[in-house]
Amino acid sequence: MKFCLVIALSLLIGGSALAGPGNIAPAATVTASTSLNKQFDASHVVDGVIGVEGKGEWACEGVTTDWGYIRFPWIQLTWKTPQTINRIVLYDRPSLKDNIAGGRLEFSDGSKIWVNELPKNGLGKAIRFADKTVSWVKFVTTDGTGSDLGFSEIEVFPSPVQANDYVSWVDPYIETNRGRYFFFITGNRPFGMIGAAPHTRNKNQNGGGYNYNEKEILGFGQIHCWMLSGIEVMPAAPDVNPALGEQGWKSTFSHDDEIVQPGYQRVYLQQPKTWVELTSTDRVSFYRFTWTEAMSARILTNLGGYLSNSTMANAVVKKNSNTEFEGSFSSVKRYWGGPKDVKMFFVIRFDKACHSLDAWKGQQQLQNINAIQGDSVGLAAQFNVQAGDQVQMKIGFSYTSIENARKNLQAECNGWDFEAVKKESQDIWNQWLGKMDVKGGTPEQKIKFYTDLWHVLLGRHKINDVSGDYPDRTEGKRNGNFTDAVFKIKTVPKNADGSLRFNMYNSDAWWLTQWNLNVLWGLAWPEVQDEMSASMIEYANNGYLLPRGPSGGGYSYIMTSCPATNLIVSTYMKGLLTKADPQHAFKIIKQNHLPGGMMGSAKDIEFYTKKGWWPGNAGITIEAGFQDWGLAQMAKKMGKKKDYDFFSKRAGGWKYCYDSTQKLLFPKDRNGQFMHHNPLSGEGWVEANAWQGTWGVSHDIAALAHMMGGNDTLCSKLNYAFEKASASDFVFGYTEGYVSYANQPGCSNAHVFNHAGKPWLSQYWVRRVQAQAYGGITPDLGYGGHDEDQGQMGGVSALMAIGLFGLTGNESTTPVYDITSPIFDEVTIQLDNRYYKGKQFVIRTHNNSTANCYIQQATLNGAPLNTCWFTHEAYANGGVLELWMGKEPNKAWGVQP
Repeated sequence: MKFCLVIALSLLIGGSALAGPGNIAPAATVTASTSLNKQFDASHVVDGVIGVEGKGEWACEGVTTDWGYIRFPWIQLTWKTPQTINRIVLYDRPSLKDNIAGGRLEFSDGSKIWVNELPKNGLGKAIRFADKTVSWVKFVTTDGTGSDLGFSEIEVFPSPVQANDYVSWVDPYIETNRGRYFFFITGNRPFGMIGAAPHTRNKNQNGGGYNYNEKEILGFGQIHCWMLSGIEVMPAAPDVNPALGEQGWKSTFSHDDEIVQPGYQRVYLQQPKTWVELTSTDRVSFYRFTWTEAMSARILTNLGGYLSNSTMANAVVKKNSNTEFEGSFSSVKRYWGGPKDVKMFFVIRFDKACHSLDAWKGQQQLQNINAIQGDSVGLAAQFNVQAGDQVQMKIGFSYTSIENARKNLQAECNGWDFEAVKKESQDIWNQWLGKMDVKGGTPEQKIKFYTDLWHVLLGRHKINDVSGDYPDRTEGKRNGNFTDAVFKIKTVPKNADGSLRFNMYNSDAWWLTQWNLNVLWGLAWPEVQDEMSASMIEYANNGYLLPRGPSGGGYSYIMTSCPATNLIVSTYMKGLLTKADPQHAFKIIKQNHLPGGMMGSAKDIEFYTKKGWWPGNAGITIEAGFQDWGLAQMAKKMGKKKDYDFFSKRAGGWKYCYDSTQKLLFPKDRNGQFMHHNPLSGEGWVEANAWQGTWGVSHDIAALAHMMGGNDTLCSKLNYAFEKASASDFVFGYTEGYVSYANQPGCSNAHVFNHAGKPWLSQYWVRRVQAQAYGGITPDLGYGGHDEDQGQMGGVSALMAIGLFGLTGNESTTPVYDITSPIFDEVTIQLDNRYYKGKQFVIRTHNNSTANCYIQQATLNGAPLNTCWFTHEAYANGGVLELWMGKEPNKAWGVQP
């Protein structure tokens, strides 16, 4: 019942805000009962001018009498072809004198919806309903005050089911009430340096950043990166004291008139009465501000204080002209670690001259400055605007220098055509998302799938300039998770034609990405995996160590062991490592698995090498063992027998942590004693426990099964864990519960059955987890409610949806893909011909449904397939995997080794 309940809940409350396709009202023909005159013609309700009194409005030819009669008008939008719609936003005239209070929406299908309590001040009122396919919609006024009743604007939004692009299926609101600061980024291209978006809570995670529950926007940050933030922008009314900070300039807003999409956001700030629109290129954020009232407006740029995961300090700013200023600031005091001081550089331009550039420093306000520096610093560009006026703002950014920030700005966004930049940004998102095309499934499943892919392609941001210059902070003294880093500027290696060989990246930790990004990127975006691998190797070229989660060009030491190993080995094994030399890559990984490397302290590595287990931690024992196994596979493929033998032996050390009494793994101390025997305790684990973490020995499930007494025992025990976790939707806190898909250590568990002789259990539990843990499409549900970690949970969800996985992270000498139970009827993956011979790979299901989750038979390119896996080589050649589904498991299919 819980399985069905989650889907029903998603259907009921999903998509409540304006994410999805754009407004189609301008494509309609507008007719009305009357119009006051040409200035107030009915066509103005679709002209895009919203909330400006006397401009872009429709008003009827009003009539009132002393006994109370008012002429109640009607207005109708008609399309040439039927449209499937689910939302209408009505904007009353902003006049406080003549207002529509309520009325009735009528549709060509004969249905009606009553609308009450329209705001008098011209703010949007959203009316949401189940999909309707109609050729016209009509609003009939039934109540109002004044005489010349009408609307400033009417917006009509189609259901994504009629969308002809992929951007329309993405809902950025999903799980924003639980996400991190960098979870919601609308002004971002795939892996772009700039990530512009508003924040409604100034905190790092657990509902940090943009939180759907909040009603106030605190500002718009330009940097939403792992451990980095900065350059807060906000339009403000003339009476705001910017020295008060966010509590002084914050503004109420409404989701009713907000639009959020990949590459674009629009929101109305009710206090300064300003529309804010944003988009971006890779290294430039682009804003368009529209005021609905005349005022002495200000656009604030805050360069001081805490912003969500770090603090801005030591700003240095210089005014170049009345349309441009430039400067830098330091990002300091960040969470989790990294270089103590990361300097950021910017150039800011306006398309109109400000009449003065004012500033504040602490509580001191300064007028018409030419330069300023210090902590708690901000700028206020002053503009005298009339109602309907617009000012555009661009911010070019760099981690290396002001000169490079200017070059980035000129190279990527030299003009002022906001619509062209927005279109280009969304075209790019459509190209990237369109690498995977799905058919079938429910609209809710499709919304979640493309939102998953958006997160998979959103996080982990470029740090190099268009020139290839990038910050190197790999040198310096380590202090815990922080470093007193030395700042250098280096340049990415270039190809013979002068193009960059790859980009350099900031990244959340690579911890356990072998079960998500390392598999998914290689399917449709192999160059991403190639680039990320080359980038991590370049860090090691500079500073010896492979990063766990690089920040600002340096090391953060977040999480444990050497997780970049899994990324690079997977890339090499699939033949995708073209931007770095494989032999050199092996050397780099090997040095990081030995004393002095990233895997851990020299003392711990020496103990692990000698004894077999990581002292005091079963989680790191499993991680290190899997990484050693991957390195051994790479050594084997390269013919390095001595290395293969050494790392293969060390990869089996997890066996020393096996407790034959409970048939689970537990942490041991340096004396070889189990630290405890509580399988639900997180002591001696990394964000896990024995129930969640034991199955992480993905490289040796056969050995684990043998120790447990066979496949039947292993599958029975793991199946018990899933049954215990089902009531909680397979979601628990970091160290709680039997199975948790809210965090990385448990994200492979449902696929273990494939490797233990009972693939039908993988098919069953993958479907259940995908629906219950990841099936939500609301601001509260979608990724397990902890930390989506820049695409990792989205990656697991997407792989489950298409029915592919890689329990061994594509790191074996013959990489394979595990097959489970796709939720879609057909998945078409476009293959990158720079890496793969084939043009596309298609996964096609027959007789698929929620109930029919079990594979009955399969073919690969027309030939019977009796294994629950196929090789990466077969994938690279392109082809068709066909699956016939049924209600009952076929226990004879896929059980071959």
